Amino acid sequence: MKYYIIAGEASGDLHGSNLIKELKKGDPSADIRCWGGDLMEAAGGSLVTHYKERAFMGFAEIIKNLFKILGFIKFCKKDIAVFKPDALIFIDNSGFNLRIAKWAKPKGYNTHYYISPQVWASRASRVKTIKATVDHMYVILPFVKDFYNSYNYPVHYVGHPLIDAIANFPKIDDQKFRNEFNLDERPVIALLPGSRKQEITKMLEIMLSLPDHYPQFQFVIAGAPSQEEAFYNSIIGNKSVTLIPNRTYDILSIAYSALVTSGTATLETALFKVPQVVCYKGGAISYAIAKKIIKLKYISLVNLVMDAPVVKELIQHEFTPLNLKAAFDIISNPEKRTSLFLNYYELELKLGSTGASKKTADLIIKSLK
Repeated sequence: MKYYIIAGEASGDLHGSNLIKELKKGDPSADIRCWGGDLMEAAGGSLVTHYKERAFMGFAEIIKNLFKILGFIKFCKKDIAVFKPDALIFIDNSGFNLRIAKWAKPKGYNTHYYISPQVWASRASRVKTIKATVDHMYVILPFVKDFYNSYNYPVHYVGHPLIDAIANFPKIDDQKFRNEFNLDERPVIALLPGSRKQEITKMLEIMLSLPDHYPQFQFVIAGAPSQEEAFYNSIIGNKSVTLIPNRTYDILSIAYSALVTSGTATLETALFKVPQVVCYKGGAISYAIAKKIIKLKYISLVNLVMDAPVVKELIQHEFTPLNLKAAFDIISNPEKRTSLFLNYYELELKLGSTGASKKTADLIIKSLK
């Protein structure tokens, strides 16, 4: 069978790569063409374009790059038409993927959506488009299945693929890793400022206000694979921190605490059982628009799944050096850390068992037969 997969960022590349591996196990003759990244290509997908070419964040930047985005959409449609896939698979990235789905469904393509757009968070009206254009939806959060049920749209709950990704992550030798990057014996504080240039700039500048106050810790920046070291160094300046590119899971596996930009990384940090402060600061225009359309009590996936303020969130104007220091002091408190660990274990139970990628691949293959 022929499969065409479209993912749009680093997390989509990770989940797409695991899906490709399982599709190839279930269908050894699978011919897979994809929009994604290095991981999807390494898993056996024929890469059309890399997600870092389409990494536009926020309403203002999307408008600024609108012609480029429209060009990608036009090219994607042509490429799908030439490839003629048996299954067209979307991974998250709703702004791009739903436009392709609207075009694809009337033309008779078999459409699948792995990792639902966050319609439960904003613009629920998109459910109408999804029902009309997506044949099979695979959701990874338990409350999302209930959300779709309320719209009379049956979906498959497959569990969260991060459970697999982290369970299968090979344990590293702590001392060997420290030696490799000249880290000393002090506890490591992980800084996860995001993956896109504009969010990294906003987040990292404030995160770097902490190292001077805590000489008993060493601060390590988890560099995104899509960004150059020179870019990070232009922000770091003379701050006493270590930059380690493309080793986020290694860093989290030895981290004492973490400062994390809101997104998938908050869930990854929780599954590594690392106490964290969740941070977010967007552009003024983008934030003002988002605040009007997003109707949620929390911004982090950890709190959303638990439906409780398990981790501290510092959003927009609250994300200041002073507030960050106060929040960091709290997660350094032994009693608070114990409470967090207990909540993290409960979170893992709520997310379900392993096998999300395999379940999804099996369901896709079965639907084609």
